Amino acid sequence: MVGGGRLAEVLGALSLAADVAYGLPLEKTIRTCVLGVELGRRHGLSDEVLRDAYYAILMASFGCTAFAHDAAQLACGDDIGMNRAIVDMISDPRPGKGPRFLSQLGRGAPFFERVRAMARFIAAGEATAKKHGHAVCDVAVHLARLVGASSGVCTALTQMCENWDGSGEPNGTAGEALELPSRLEHISFFTDAAYQRDGRDAALALLEKQSGRHYDPALAKTFVRHADELFALIDSESIWDRYLASEPEPHARADEARIDDVAMAFAEIADVKSVWTLGHSTGVADLATRAAAALGFSDDELRTLRRAALLHDLGRVSAPNRIWDKPAPLSKSEWEAVRMHTYWTERVLAQSPLLRDAAQIAAAAHERLDGAGYHRGMPSPMLGRAARLLAAADAYHAMREPRAYRPARSAAEAARSLLDDVAAGRVDRQAAEAVLDAAGVARPRAQAAWPCGLTDREVEVLRLLARGQSNKEIGSSLKISPRTAQHHVIHIYQKIDVSSRAAAALFATEHGLLLP
Repeated sequence: MVGGGRLAEVLGALSLAADVAYGLPLEKTIRTCVLGVELGRRHGLSDEVLRDAYYAILMASFGCTAFAHDAAQLACGDDIGMNRAIVDMISDPRPGKGPRFLSQLGRGAPFFERVRAMARFIAAGEATAKKHGHAVCDVAVHLARLVGASSGVCTALTQMCENWDGSGEPNGTAGEALELPSRLEHISFFTDAAYQRDGRDAALALLEKQSGRHYDPALAKTFVRHADELFALIDSESIWDRYLASEPEPHARADEARIDDVAMAFAEIADVKSVWTLGHSTGVADLATRAAAALGFSDDELRTLRRAALLHDLGRVSAPNRIWDKPAPLSKSEWEAVRMHTYWTERVLAQSPLLRDAAQIAAAAHERLDGAGYHRGMPSPMLGRAARLLAAADAYHAMREPRAYRPARSAAEAARSLLDDVAAGRVDRQAAEAVLDAAGVARPRAQAAWPCGLTDREVEVLRLLARGQSNKEIGSSLKISPRTAQHHVIHIYQKIDVSSRAAAALFATEHGLLLP
């Protein structure tokens, strides 16, 4: 189904991906949204403020993958476990939560790797918190602007990691200087986490402990006064219905163009999770759409296919980066996590009626005609031409990209491999030929000038920075000193107006700078 509807339906469905990325129970984001808006109502805030709060709380989750690469390096590859541990630590009112947090880092990894992870985290200290704050806020704001969020929402998103007493990140903003939507998000997110994990008494203890510290004391007082009523709201039989009912009037609408923008934003959320997947979903979408147009797809079919292609790997957020970044063959259990990522893609997209047609196509991106694909193992009679085309485009584009376990394949090698799959009965011939024709006419053209005044050297540095290399590693790759590399990085950040690696990576993706 291609068309418009309520923006809340689309973002609420896609917020399930953020819940998975944080390792939290499904519907965590929309529960937080209900709690924050209803707290604001009981505090007497205007509908204008509440409307910004509603969407700021939803879009705060847009930064869910911004720090994944860095978190994985700190926590034995388990960025999801680290996300969950951070939420548990901040929402725990009991003493001794620091040691409990460290004990959760890298769970499942060998003992000495976990010890090293704890040492890395302790040594990184405040620098890690600041990098996390910059990355999460940078990416959330970037993507919120992409989907047309208000200036009030975007301003609030710059403060999602700040605290009332100024102890937060990235800028130490405090007190009344914090926007009301950001204050509502902070108190509702962590109070709900405490409530879901340990119950009413733990949530109230957290409110008491953090009032005037992390939380606006006036909002905390209102929350305590209405606690039973607020908790009853998020315990309702259908939190989805409650979430939709909580949006202040008039309800924001999403026309077809805005839904496309949302799909683009969540494609970037999926792709920025790993340095090896930057630009993948957008590249597949462009390739699949060109191929489909050549095959005579209608405008509605093209739009649905493009959305499906943009969102086909959204479920990647369900698996930790130690899998996506592993430079060696995967174990059986790791392969199962890979296979399940398409299940999560379908599970998330199917929540919204506006995305269900795209969900069916997106979930089939890794299916094969012989039934050997995943996650359903559907045979050829069950795969429509859009699904077949997406599968071919995804396979070809992935082969043209570098991965942790192999270099990028040449266009000729990738074409041969795709046609071998055709010969083996795994990939549809017409789809494969259309994809190869589209790829042939889409080879990079000479560029007269780089965006934002970047120099050739700065583009080289940006490519390596986007792939997660440190200043030292960039220097080694380009045969320059680490200090020179650092100067280039500083100049790049200034020119493209970002302050984190994740945001720089998205800039490189959007401007087609990742491939030479």
